[in-house]
Amino acid sequence: MVIPLNIPTREQLTDEELVVFCQANPELRVERDENGQIFIDMSPTHLLTSSNNSELNAEFVIWNRRTKAGKVIDSNGGFFLADRSMRAPDVAWIRSEKWQQLSSAEKKSFPYLAPDFVLELESDTNHLQELKHKMEHWIKNGVRLAWLIAMSEQQTYVYRADCTVTIIPFSEKLTGEDVLVDFEVVLTNILEIE
Repeated sequence: MVIPLNIPTREQLTDEELVVFCQANPELRVERDENGQIFIDMSPTHLLTSSNNSELNAEFVIWNRRTKAGKVIDSNGGFFLADRSMRAPDVAWIRSEKWQQLSSAEKKSFPYLAPDFVLELESDTNHLQELKHKMEHWIKNGVRLAWLIAMSEQQTYVYRADCTVTIIPFSEKLTGEDVLVDFEVVLTNILEIE
């Protein structure tokens, strides 16, 4: 369950205060929207969602080890975006050139950076419409390719930098297009669907 956090003595946390808050509460999954509202995910994911997320992460890690094209970031990695939000996708990927430009301090915090690719996996506690809205924000903030894996519909919404969206059934091949070059997966081969 994701709940908004209200801080009565402050209108908004600064970026630095948000980082300190997250470091002091590592057990919480924290995000901030473009309006400064803090959201906390209070519940761990169910085993099925966690297993599916692990399978997805593995696909990207295996591909990335083969290609050495960048860095795969799991759901604990957050990013400050141009619209002042701080988001943490289920999977993110940053190409090597961007990764190399980050300082050591940025790699140990939440960089001011839009990943090249993000993935959000719908769970029982998510609302699909909210996730679609979130995906639009990722694209508006510079993400080049984004996948919303809609478990309830057994299809993936593919968002692109040109603001087009394509819907692909789990039984069909997903490709990384010109962002994740030579990446492909058929989700029915790796996800457990109920």
